[in-house]
Amino acid sequence: MVRVDQAGEYGATRIYAGQLAVLGGRHPVAREIARMAAQEERHQAHFDAMLVARGVRPTLLAPMWRVAGFALGAATALIGPEAAMACTAAVETEIDRHYEDQRTALGDSDPPLGDAIEEFQAEEVEHRAAAIAAGAERAPAYPLLSTAIRLGCRIAIGLSQRI
Repeated sequence: MVRVDQAGEYGATRIYAGQLAVLGGRHPVAREIARMAAQEERHQAHFDAMLVARGVRPTLLAPMWRVAGFALGAATALIGPEAAMACTAAVETEIDRHYEDQRTALGDSDPPLGDAIEEFQAEEVEHRAAAIAAGAERAPAYPLLSTAIRLGCRIAIGLSQRI
């Protein structure tokens, strides 16, 4: 669980980095993206520390997630701010589902991990709400874009759990 959660948070930081590289400070949504990115960086730092403390090997796919995350963020931002927010909404929908599955599987067996997941899940849900409020659903081809990104997230989660 720690490996895949660290990989997911790393991917999120890369998505936001790609979005900010394109949008910079030119668009009002950039401030919101920067705020969410700072939270994701905190999440990643927490899971980085857990990897070390628990002796868990990080995913071998990190170099791929570095490039893929940045590319996804940049590509959606190039489409427009609403598409960048659609990306956030889609990713956070899958992360919410993933974290909920983990919390169910953990039960009370690992309070430090369960507490972190619960805290971070609440922030991910807030990110999704902020993205929708910022126009995610107005993005071009929103249903298709959202479905494709969500599928990509599920694939990334599955691969990071194993590799």
